[in-house]
Amino acid sequence: MTLIKYNPSLPNTENRSFSSLLDKFFNDSFNGVGKEMQHFAPQVDIAESKKSFEIAVAAPGMKKSDFNIDMKDGSITISGERKFEEKKEEKNFHSVETQYGSFSRTFHLPENIEEDNIEASYQDGILTIVIPKDEKKELKRTIQIK
Repeated sequence: MTLIKYNPSLPNTENRSFSSLLDKFFNDSFNGVGKEMQHFAPQVDIAESKKSFEIAVAAPGMKKSDFNIDMKDGSITISGERKFEEKKEEKNFHSVETQYGSFSRTFHLPENIEEDNIEASYQDGILTIVIPKDEKKELKRTIQIK
């Protein structure tokens, strides 16, 4: 039997071997639940329409107050922390696959945005940031060939 280190980023996680499940169980037990929960990167979807850009951050289980959104030098930084709260019900966790910890994601924005009209909302575990475009600023330029 070959032990395969558990890797959640592998595309085919449906066909995990029994040994990989054992490996994950024992690694989590010996490493302690808190060690692997210091950092995570929530999944982000970015879309563009004619009037705006939209950033959607999947962060279920968090509150609005857990997020920070900062604009600086043409970049937007979304940061926050999802805390692991052990309840005092004397539960023994056998597996914890949910990611916990702090995160920070920075995205560089184009020049044709209206920084003063950016809006953010949080509903059903999705932080949505709408960044309107400034129609007066055109990014496309035609360069004449000499």
